[in-house]
Amino acid sequence: MDTIWEPKLAEAAGPKYRAVAQDIRAAIAQGLLAQGARLPPVRELAWKLGITPGTVARAYTVLTDEGALTAGVGRGTFVSAPEPDEPYVPLELNTVPHNSPRESFRVNLFSPVLPEVGQAGLIRELLGKVAQEPASGVMHYPSRPAAAAARRAALGWMADCPLGQIDADDVVLTGGGQHAILLVLQAVLTGRRPTVLVEELAYPGFRRAAELMRADVVPVEMDAHGIIPEALARAARGCDAQILCTSPEVHNPTVVKTPLSRRMELVEVARANGIQILEDDCYRMGVAREASYRLLAPDLGWYISSIAKTLTPALRLGFAVAPPGKVGLLRRAKEHGMFGLPTPMIDLAALLLADPRLEGLTNAARETYARYIEVAAGILRGHDMRYSPDVPFLWLTLPQGWRASAFCQAAEAADVPVRPAEEFSPRDARTPHAVRMAINAGVGIDSFSAAIGRLRRLLDNPPEQIGV
Repeated sequence: MDTIWEPKLAEAAGPKYRAVAQDIRAAIAQGLLAQGARLPPVRELAWKLGITPGTVARAYTVLTDEGALTAGVGRGTFVSAPEPDEPYVPLELNTVPHNSPRESFRVNLFSPVLPEVGQAGLIRELLGKVAQEPASGVMHYPSRPAAAAARRAALGWMADCPLGQIDADDVVLTGGGQHAILLVLQAVLTGRRPTVLVEELAYPGFRRAAELMRADVVPVEMDAHGIIPEALARAARGCDAQILCTSPEVHNPTVVKTPLSRRMELVEVARANGIQILEDDCYRMGVAREASYRLLAPDLGWYISSIAKTLTPALRLGFAVAPPGKVGLLRRAKEHGMFGLPTPMIDLAALLLADPRLEGLTNAARETYARYIEVAAGILRGHDMRYSPDVPFLWLTLPQGWRASAFCQAAEAADVPVRPAEEFSPRDARTPHAVRMAINAGVGIDSFSAAIGRLRRLLDNPPEQIGV
């Protein structure tokens, strides 16, 4: 239907789709667009305004997500009734987490974002204490004896993972999980052209660290239980394979957990081929469900973790544990490269990781993550996805009609960035048309559910275009 409304883009600053959306809001508020009024078709309005149809479509999508407009397939776009429909989440989940995370239209799902459940206040409190009473002083180089309390606290932090025989002297403090990976590779790799084995879809940091070490990287085929033992044996042939980098508890990005029986098979292959095993446990938020490689193969297993996914990524605090008798290699790699962590950070780690309030805070963070995951899984129900309530991301196989690259571009245009499978695979590999959706608990649950709803609409409406 014709209306007396027309956007005034010439007077608007910023992106044009926002200008169109704002003018529609104003027209509704002023009564120029009444309830039930039909807006012009996308292409018609775009032609009138001299802008692209995509710009108009994006403005309509913004307003539809807000509830101001209602879109019906084959019918058009209309001004909604004053009272919006209930959010597309179970009522009991439609709550705002502790400390009221900010509402936001753009919700970045590229990397997980922790909920703030009180840990920031605790860290500020302990930083103040460190500033007033620095146990290590502020005029000295870091030293191993001065870090003893922090290593003991770190050992307690890792108590829920079965690591075998271990004491505080076996723990090396690192500048985050990525630094821990690099230190292990520096401790293990030798020769002119070593090879690092990784899962065929793997955390990109494994490859980056291997490249810094000028090592070749060889992907190993996986199935629903993780690395295939026979594939590991094949990959080790014809190269100087020295270490396997893997995430058996929470595989990044597919959420796969490697069962104990498979781990034991992989240990046999690794031992037969002289391969060390680096276990990256940074994404595990709950209690470990199976034995670590360090417990299963004490002579081969290296273990790393960090506080980034359960407490805060800002402090860049991680941990590396070597096989018994090999901790000296890790210490040398760290001390030759950086002497050690800054002494105030060491003092903070000793206080933070031993604080009796920490367990309650990490449990609260896990519970909040689980609510967001349940919301996402509910909205995406019916699509091919893999998730777990204690893993801060989902792995989604795209439906027919979507390629990962095109879907990620569409998701970015909808202000919900996600990561394509290609980011987790070697450059020349064949990758599935899938994406990883990280949980952003730094925004309110309503913003998050609206963002997942936008992705759901994309998934349900693949382009399926044929180009010539």
